[in-house]
Order: sequence, then C-alpha cells, then structure tokens
Amino acid sequence: MPITIETPQDEDALTEFVLFHDDVYREHGARWAAVVPLELPILKGESPFNQGRRVRPFLARQNGRTVARVAAVIDERYQKHWNDPTLGHTLMFEALPGTREAVRSMMDEACEWLASQGAEAARAGFGMLEFPFVVDAYEALPPPFVKQNPPYYHCLLKDAGYESEKGWVDYKIRVRPELVERWESALEAARRAGYTIVPLAQIERGKRNRLFADVWNECFAKHWGIYPFSVEEVDLLFASMEPTGLLGTSLFAYQDEEPVGVLWVMPEISMTAATAAGREVRDDEKLNFLGIGVRAPARGRGVNLAMAAYSYLELVRRGQTHVSYTLVLDDNWPSRRTGEKLGGEVCANYLVYRRNFRR
Repeated sequence: MPITIETPQDEDALTEFVLFHDDVYREHGARWAAVVPLELPILKGESPFNQGRRVRPFLARQNGRTVARVAAVIDERYQKHWNDPTLGHTLMFEALPGTREAVRSMMDEACEWLASQGAEAARAGFGMLEFPFVVDAYEALPPPFVKQNPPYYHCLLKDAGYESEKGWVDYKIRVRPELVERWESALEAARRAGYTIVPLAQIERGKRNRLFADVWNECFAKHWGIYPFSVEEVDLLFASMEPTGLLGTSLFAYQDEEPVGVLWVMPEISMTAATAAGREVRDDEKLNFLGIGVRAPARGRGVNLAMAAYSYLELVRRGQTHVSYTLVLDDNWPSRRTGEKLGGEVCANYLVYRRNFRR
C-alpha cells in the first residue's frame, strides 16, 4: 500500500489536518472535539501563537486516505528562554491504528525538516498548547485540553524513534464536607496572614491580561518545558474561555498591593463534549482545568492552598461534585503535596517523548 507524506498548505487541506483529530477519536464514548477556531489560524500562520515560531504540518496518506498527522515546530521563544537552540517540537500528533510504517515515514520527514532548521532533537507531547500523552486512563473524559490518546500511540512513537522523557500525574478530588471545611480554613488562614484573593473579573481587562502574563511567566520561569506566554496569547485564550465563567474562578493572590500568586481555572465544559449513543458524562468526568503558580518569595506560606481553595469553593457553589488539580510533573513534589493537601488523588499518568536525531 503506497504511503505518501504531504505538507498541507491551502485552507481546505489545513482544515482537514485539524479535523483528522475527530476521525481518530470518533469511537471514544466521550471525547473533546478539535478546536478549529484556535488551531487553524496557527497552521495558517495567523495566530498570536505564531510569534517567534515556525510551524510546518505533515500528513501521511495511505492509498489516498489520511492516516496520520503531525506539526513540526521550531519554537524560538522556547529556545531563547532555555538557551537550547537544538530542540524542536513535534506537536498535534494523531494517527489511526495499524499505521506504523506511515507514522515512521511521517516522523522521519518532520524531523528532517526540524534538523534543516538547526534542531538536534524533537519533543512530542508538550509544547505550545499541547499536554502529554496519557498512559492509562484512556476511556475517561479528561479535563479540558488534556490528552485522551488511544493506547497504541506509545508503540507508534517508540517505533518512530522516540524515548520516554518526562512523566506527569493528574489529580482528581471528590468534593466532600470535610474538604470544603479544609478549603475554607486554608482560605481564612491566608487572609489572616495578610493575603488577599482577587478574581480576574474584578480587574480591568487590559491590566489583568498583561499582569497575568507577567506573573505567570515569573512563576513558571524555571518549570520544565514551559515557554513564556505573550500578552496577545493570553488575550486570545481568555477571550475564548470567558463564556465558561473563567474570570470568576481564575485569580491573583496579593500581599498588600503586590501580586504574589496566580491561578488559572476554567470551569468544567463537559456539556460541549461529544458522546456516543447511550454514553453519559459521569459526574467525576465533569472537571475543571487548573494551573497554579506562586512567586518565589511567597512559596511555602499557604498561598497556593488558599488560591485553589477559593476556586474550588466557587466551583462547588456552581454545582461541581468533583474538581481537578490537573497535571503535575512526577518530580514536582511541592506541587504534588499541594494537590494531596487539597484532597487530591492520582487518577491518571502521562508521558512526554523525545527523539534524539543522533541516536
């Protein structure tokens, strides 16, 4: 069966690239659909996420049918931040089952292009807007943005020359009275210590988005694999998420007039998930997305617990019976302990992969 590798360029071909995601996941009982308004402009080079990035998409076809896709990315902002001009990214990877040869050919071409741009390795499963590959919880609907890949992806990636690079865990919390009391206590303790919680909704748009980018980037400056957000990226993401109620659950923590922590929480949007006939989204799948950061001088003082507690209490008020602490690096024990103190338990495991060109 002939295999061809193409680089889609016109809008129809790039739209096919984006929607191929839904072809792969169509058999999932509950799944997130492709986000065309966010992803298509990136592929067309018309998004704030294109600033400082070179993106080249690849499609693998077998007998004329699309069977796999990937976007090779040179992220100059990442390279500058980490002083690592040798790392490229292979993102948006999706593939049908039984496509070993097609995936190998496609990844070879993607990595050859990255090498032509100066890269010596490619990361898969983390970068730009992408999260790692799940290794166990394949059927459960994860929090928004988190991957729900099929189990065969790991074999396809390994056959295409990738190695396991970094592990992650996901935390889920079942709301119960003793935890609500714990969250209320954590919030009150922070208030007594002089910290103030301010939801984004209470801050003027232009100021809050720039402040969010500044504080977020400082908090995550040394976090593995993360690049600095631009204000334009924050503007785009918040504009798209604002209808979910994000501005009431995302917030800053202040000490006097100084912001010392930031929390990004998007409430659950399971009503937008695609489901198979007879498949209902369970209560423990109706989960928020959470990202949390505390500036170095305020770490270890309960600010993280207070910020998460504020948001969780608001989510409970809105009717959520389960909440998510979302993804944490395996070796990020300060953050993992925060998740545990909030009542979280590990519910899934994830991996990031890397292909070294000089292996």
